[in-house]
Amino acid sequence: MIQYSLNCDKGHHYDAWFRNAAAFDEQQARGIVSCAICGSDKISKAPMAPAVARTDQQKISLSSSHPEAAKFRELLRAYRQKVMSEADYVGDKFAEEARKIHFEEAEARGIYGEATRDEVVALAEEGIEFMPLPDLPEEHN
Repeated sequence: MIQYSLNCDKGHHYDAWFRNAAAFDEQQARGIVSCAICGSDKISKAPMAPAVARTDQQKISLSSSHPEAAKFRELLRAYRQKVMSEADYVGDKFAEEARKIHFEEAEARGIYGEATRDEVVALAEEGIEFMPLPDLPEEHN
């Protein structure tokens, strides 16, 4: 699965999940990708990046009051645990290893690690698929 940040021609921004990059391209070509807000079918992908550690103190929007929030957090925790238990940790070599896999210079396998903002932008511009690994606080009893 791949999550894309999408924009419509009316200026709306939203996220959508697709089986893979080809699925997005195929669905868009068939005209079935539409804005989740206004229904426009003039959609483009927005630049995307995995989670990168922030060094500033800028506030971000959060919500914990949605009725399904706890269930969603648990699904994200399970996803993170599955990746971490089944993929290879490559540390700060993520961008380098992702390129090697993409260009078939290394064995195809799941990897996770860290990347700088510049590395993230470069990977996206090169068309290399990746997803941010959710970083969630532990449950407090």
